[in-house]
Amino acid sequence: MKRNIAILNLLAGISIPLLLPATELATGHTRLNAPPKDTIDTRTGKFTSNAIWIHPATRELTGLRMGPFVNMPDGSILTVDTTQCLISRDEGKTWTAFPLFKDTSKYSIRIERALIRTRKGTLILAFMNDKERSAFTWNNETHDMPGAVLPTYVVRSTDGGRTWQEPQLMHRDWTGAIRDIIETKDGHVVFTSMMMRHDPGHHTVLTYTSADEGRSWKRSNVIDLGGVGHHSGVTESTLEEMKDGSLLMYMRTNWGSLWETRSNDKGLTWDRFRSTPMTASSAPAMFKRLKSGRLILIWNQSMPQGKTSYPLRGGDRNWAEVFQSNHREELSVSFSDDEGRNWSDPVVIAKVTKPRTQVTYPYFIERTPGEIWVTTMFGELRIAFSEKDLAGK
Repeated sequence: MKRNIAILNLLAGISIPLLLPATELATGHTRLNAPPKDTIDTRTGKFTSNAIWIHPATRELTGLRMGPFVNMPDGSILTVDTTQCLISRDEGKTWTAFPLFKDTSKYSIRIERALIRTRKGTLILAFMNDKERSAFTWNNETHDMPGAVLPTYVVRSTDGGRTWQEPQLMHRDWTGAIRDIIETKDGHVVFTSMMMRHDPGHHTVLTYTSADEGRSWKRSNVIDLGGVGHHSGVTESTLEEMKDGSLLMYMRTNWGSLWETRSNDKGLTWDRFRSTPMTASSAPAMFKRLKSGRLILIWNQSMPQGKTSYPLRGGDRNWAEVFQSNHREELSVSFSDDEGRNWSDPVVIAKVTKPRTQVTYPYFIERTPGEIWVTTMFGELRIAFSEKDLAGK
């Protein structure tokens, strides 16, 4: 408990810059160019069928499911829902369903999940099981939810999603979200997960690594940077392999920016925790390497483009121990050509036009080289754009 509070005291001040323009952070990085150049005017422009303003270089994908998606060797695309594997051969217009579980009374996949097809052809899905989810009984007096359960599982298919093996339990602790999964150059599969910690209640991040196509898994160290609250701590991480073989992971925080950590052993241990120059709302990012070799990051900035302040929430030790931005009205994209040391100016690709709505929790896939499909859990954004149109040559 004392250690937890000490870390909180160290980190609590990081939320202060949310009221100011983005500034250089002493992290060894070059900052994102800031402040942003202009404010998005949603009175004119291009809009989706559900009234989200979208960048003129993007186009709406009507009727597409949420994802996440994987490309299949025959040109089809595959995703999942709560109990089914779904395959489309017409760019998401129609889907063929295959059952994921023999007994659907035992398993139901939550909306936060991660999916991959390995180079050897194994499909691996990491998910939280809603059927075992305990009641959300957060206590505002003790700032905790002891005994909370929302388990992490993995399930595999070796025949293209037509049949699936029995799910494997990874842990039973409350898993706030599962957001990302990758395969390294040497065939290790790594996915991100979370564990709630207690006394006081807060979230932590961890990963699982498999060297045998998902048959067995090793758990990483648990990344616990403290916190007090049901939306506090480090959460909802995204990761990618760097050209030198190390792994870089970005984590959602309440401290005004994405935080990063690195692993040199395929995700078994993580260290070098620090803030990044990517000012960010308390919402998850997603980043990946494109076929071009460039890195792409999609996330919610801490404030609307062109603004220097945004209403904060938290500071009550129930939502979180610090005040933070929950700005989720705009979704932005940035690119890096030097392994994440520098990022291009953020470009807003979507902005809500209706009050009390959001566009957040992105998934994306490079459907064909240079063509990126983006979907969101919240806001039901479904768009595509070309890498060259937003990142240049």
